[in-house]
Amino acid sequence: MNMIEAINSGLDNMMERDDNVVILGEDVGYFGGVFRATAGLQEKYGKTRCFDSPISECGIIGAAVGMGAYGLRPVPEIQFADYIYPGMDQLISEAARLRYRSAGDFIAPLTVRSPFGGGIFGGQTHSQSPEAMFTHVSGLKTVIPSTPYDAKGLLISAIEDNDPVLFFEPKRIYNGPFTGYYDKPVEPWSKFDAAEVPDDYYKIPLGKANIVRAGEEVTVLAYGTMVHVAAAVVAEHDVDAEIIDLRTLVPLDIETIEESVKKTGRCLIIHEATRTSGFGAELSALVQERCFYHLEAPIERVTGFDTPYPHSLEWAYFPGPVRIGEALEKIVRELKS
Repeated sequence: MNMIEAINSGLDNMMERDDNVVILGEDVGYFGGVFRATAGLQEKYGKTRCFDSPISECGIIGAAVGMGAYGLRPVPEIQFADYIYPGMDQLISEAARLRYRSAGDFIAPLTVRSPFGGGIFGGQTHSQSPEAMFTHVSGLKTVIPSTPYDAKGLLISAIEDNDPVLFFEPKRIYNGPFTGYYDKPVEPWSKFDAAEVPDDYYKIPLGKANIVRAGEEVTVLAYGTMVHVAAAVVAEHDVDAEIIDLRTLVPLDIETIEESVKKTGRCLIIHEATRTSGFGAELSALVQERCFYHLEAPIERVTGFDTPYPHSLEWAYFPGPVRIGEALEKIVRELKS
């Protein structure tokens, strides 16, 4: 399966197992979603289980919060993460606080799916990565898969979780992993082991990172599309790096990160979102606090810039092989000399 098919399979599994799982959003019903992630689900489960909403992100999230409070497990889709902002008050003031303000009488078990990230020439309104905004909010969980196998397993865990979950899907890798070389053809997921996705139900626990590549010289922290870009750059530069795919930002598997950095003594953090107050800043602070006496070089970050996502300068903004390669060489230079 590619990532879209894996997500569709996860939704199908959960709708079949639990009648309380419902899907809502713009074009998710009859049309099957703009990326086809919900294709066939309305036909299979009916218009009361998978249905189209008005073009109102505030209304979509608000309705989902109410559904969750009354015992359903809604999976609202925000068509692009760039359009999630009108629903932020409902997510922050209602969904994230409901369990606390009701002393546990009510919960908001909604999973908000949304494609995010750039690399598709979507410009400033179809390429944003807003994940850090939600990691700041107590009561929300944030999940970002990097492979079809992980996408299905993590999505099932998110839907079964009793807390509200932001499930961001890197649209640049829907159909295949991306190395960052935009002038090279994309290889389909069918050529990779991570595309071997069981049709049946399975779960990947939230809060458990995946060590994509074991290494001794530097720890590379990444998630989503950047996992594949980092792996390509590490291979090109022949650096013995340990690449950790975070998979979930909240809850964060800090134990795996700490163990790796204490072993390598170096840390490189990569994400596509803007630099200032990006999630990489939190990662850098945590590594500094927990691994200070083990660090042998300053922590490096390669991120997007503090500007809107530019259409004409897409590949200058996107953390690609050149910028990541320079940071990698800088952080291991002393080790190699």
